[in-house]
Amino acid sequence: MRRFPVVVASVLLDLCGSVPLPAVAAREIMRWEAPDDYTQPGTPVAYAPVRPATRRWTLCAAFPHIKDAYWLGVNYGMIDEARRLGVEVRFVEAGGYPNLQIQREQFKACGSDPAVDAVIVGTVSFDGLSDVIGEVARRIPVLATVNDVAGEGIAAKVGVSWHEMGRLTGEYLVRRHPGRGEEIPIAWFPGPQGAGWVPFVDRGFRDAIANSRIVIRSTAWGDTAKSIQRNLVQGTLDQHPEVRYLVGNALMAEAAISVLRERGRQDGVGIVATYFTPAVYRGILRGRIVAAPSDAPVLQGRLSVGQAVDLLEGRRFARHIGPHVQVVDRDGLKRIDLDDSLPPSTFTPQFSFPPASTK
Repeated sequence: MRRFPVVVASVLLDLCGSVPLPAVAAREIMRWEAPDDYTQPGTPVAYAPVRPATRRWTLCAAFPHIKDAYWLGVNYGMIDEARRLGVEVRFVEAGGYPNLQIQREQFKACGSDPAVDAVIVGTVSFDGLSDVIGEVARRIPVLATVNDVAGEGIAAKVGVSWHEMGRLTGEYLVRRHPGRGEEIPIAWFPGPQGAGWVPFVDRGFRDAIANSRIVIRSTAWGDTAKSIQRNLVQGTLDQHPEVRYLVGNALMAEAAISVLRERGRQDGVGIVATYFTPAVYRGILRGRIVAAPSDAPVLQGRLSVGQAVDLLEGRRFARHIGPHVQVVDRDGLKRIDLDDSLPPSTFTPQFSFPPASTK
């Protein structure tokens, strides 16, 4: 990724006012002029890191879950940026994509809390929260992160096109098996059928492999819990032993490594993920996963908190921004900034910053 000069002071103070933090270099990201329209390509822009807040705003972030390393990366990015900017952030998580009603209640609780100045939501459903988003948005700003959402009531958005994520995954496989010849049978694991991002990644992948040698022999939907994805992989291999690739969500890819090893098929069946996590990174590094696109979840967390602070401070800001999406295989690992995609190995889920004991 191309770097821009540092544009903020070399030392900043954290929320507690004592620990010096390093400056953050400006970088190139993508901006969408029409905030709710991924059909138009984003424009590369220079993103200058947000200036520290002038007051301690309180943000509430509602996540689908923090049970996999993808959302752990977003969690880390938000906390680290909140520390840098001097604001407070609280987290709630619904426990999984099937739990729409839980997220609705959590979101309403965030939005009705008089201490909360803005809500950042990663939705479990594209339009399942539309009515409550509209209600909360009449009182405080609502911003979307990572997962696409219906635009009404959304003041700003950080994310990438999940259609592009699926398309890039499919195009990678097509390039790997170009031209005409025998079909390459695959099994496809898009993720939870009701989740807002899944239809887009599914459509993008199918568009990319149309009229190619890549042929889907089985599609298995399911929540992104490793145990669920493991069961889906096992059942699919039982019914379709002919498949040459297992392609889909990162939890499937993680589970598939051990399933293939147990069956002695790790050298005959490839694994391709549709997004990037620490376990997917390790799988690529060790040659057990072929490739995955990265949408830089840590960076998305940082961008979301910065966007919220700019909005609350009354500064100019872009309504829809997101990272570049890059397909990563073993050769490509050296070309990406892993810190944008992966939280530190020692980081565990955190549900508030600062912790209650330091407020």
